[in-house]
Amino acid sequence: MEPYVKLNNKNGVGYIEFFHPAHNSLPGNLLSELARTITNAGEDASIKVLVLKSGGDRTFCAGASFTELIDINDEETGKVFFSGFANVINAMRKCPKFIIGRIQGKTVGGGVGLASATDYCMATKFAAIKLSELNVGIGPFVVGPAVQRKLGLGAMSQIAIDANTFYSAEWAQQKGLFTQVYETVEELDEAVKTFAENLCNYNPKAMSEMKTMFWRGTEDWDQLLIQRAKISGRLVLSEFTKEKLKTYK
Repeated sequence: MEPYVKLNNKNGVGYIEFFHPAHNSLPGNLLSELARTITNAGEDASIKVLVLKSGGDRTFCAGASFTELIDINDEETGKVFFSGFANVINAMRKCPKFIIGRIQGKTVGGGVGLASATDYCMATKFAAIKLSELNVGIGPFVVGPAVQRKLGLGAMSQIAIDANTFYSAEWAQQKGLFTQVYETVEELDEAVKTFAENLCNYNPKAMSEMKTMFWRGTEDWDQLLIQRAKISGRLVLSEFTKEKLKTYK
């Protein structure tokens, strides 16, 4: 199947779904489309609540595109590349509607950042998480603020340093990333649908004000996440990372 980002409005719930055949990794063009779709859905009066999901039954998101990562040869290109997830996270942060995360499977790197930037996140028992960036000589600089906000500094630093390990969905629930963990994808989908449609009965203005309250203290993220993208853009050009990336070709 071809990569895509699509939005479906069902009963006032905007389902935003992304897909890429490489385990739902996200190249720059998909990240740009995802950020635009979130922003546009936030401005659509017919949509009361958003659900962020990915296609397929296995991996939620494998993070950034390794093909594009390997091809970075200058700092400006690196900054633009790493700004992709920054722009999506900022679109989610500034969206005036609650975003529910539907995490059906493993999620890595930038995918953990997306899950952390949702306002209410539900998962299956297969939704293990990993911050793998240190493995290639960089770090979770761009997604770090979102992950730290949701999991706390202790848990975020644990998975950022232990970059080889997948942490279970139950662990992620204990740390506050997931609100509920379900046995099957079918159970997850039914729970997400019921929960999202119930939220549609609430006052949109009240939910918008609540979201602003929840995200208080992140007003500098437009600048902060781009600064973090510049750090990653420099590190990806280091000899260590270039040699490491060759092993992934």
